[in-house]
Amino acid sequence: MKKSDFYFDLPERLIAQHPLDQRDASRLLVLDRAAGGGVAHRHFTDLLDYLQPGDTLVMNNSRVIPARLMGAAEGRTAPIEVVLLTDKGEGVWECLTRPGKKTRVGTKLSFGGGLLTGEVEAVEPESGNRMIRFHYEGVFLELLEKLGTMPLPPYIKEKLDDQERYQTVYSKTPGSAAAPTAGLHFTKGLLQKIADKGVNLAYVTLHVGLGTFRPVKEDEITDHKMHSEFYMMDEDTAALINRTRDAGHDVFAVGTTACRTLETIADDAGRVRAQSGWTDIFIYPGYRFKLVDHLITNFHLPESTLMMLISAFASRETIMAAYGEAIREGYRFFSFGDSMLIL
Repeated sequence: MKKSDFYFDLPERLIAQHPLDQRDASRLLVLDRAAGGGVAHRHFTDLLDYLQPGDTLVMNNSRVIPARLMGAAEGRTAPIEVVLLTDKGEGVWECLTRPGKKTRVGTKLSFGGGLLTGEVEAVEPESGNRMIRFHYEGVFLELLEKLGTMPLPPYIKEKLDDQERYQTVYSKTPGSAAAPTAGLHFTKGLLQKIADKGVNLAYVTLHVGLGTFRPVKEDEITDHKMHSEFYMMDEDTAALINRTRDAGHDVFAVGTTACRTLETIADDAGRVRAQSGWTDIFIYPGYRFKLVDHLITNFHLPESTLMMLISAFASRETIMAAYGEAIREGYRFFSFGDSMLIL
């Protein structure tokens, strides 16, 4: 398939620049695959109508770290921007740097007047990302809270006053460079109502990298190489999901990150086991889903791997028709936008 098969024209006015005052006040477009792609226009709190007792709602509890650092390079007066992408262990992070030409191997960096320092050890040949070894005293995440800022997606131009609005209310495990945005619509109150209905709440962890926003450059989508992201599922979650399947109930994935995690872990029979590791699973039309029955997701960028994933879930034609309807109805798109439920 061609990248252009997943293009659509989106008016700029529909790109949400800020979250709604109330998280669960967003709209919900319900796409029913069993009804031939029929669409219903609801609100996010109506999600309760589609969840049944015994179903399991699986969410990604990764927490966004303030991964954007502004610092100085040795011998240079202009600032250097560093965005942390992936923790490689032992103080080394894969990073995006700007300007990249000024961060060659051996470049020494300083942040916060020397509270945090680093040195570029390698340059990834394909991505151009830098491997930087950091040096510091104390706890690294505490330093980031002091020195870093939230790396919002490039299509968000307005300042975010409350950084917690780019976190889910159930975020727990720090490590993401971008939020699992499908979960931004949930409030603690709505989650309690879902649990009170007899729906199981389950959590996996997938640390979202900025590769999420990396455009597909190849014309043939099968030539695209996915970025790799770290995931975890514990024994309690695995047991809960297996019980749900054994009892004939449904699994709802909250977001493409939870979906990719579940599909990475599931075997051909749709069963899972506790594990952790790295996934670069690329889901596009033709993929056979092993575990996920229903998907809650935001509205995605044209020609993105996320558009390809949901097109695998509901067919490209069905998704493109639903997106056309969403545009006509004025839905808000992307990270702070409205939501879609694919049944």
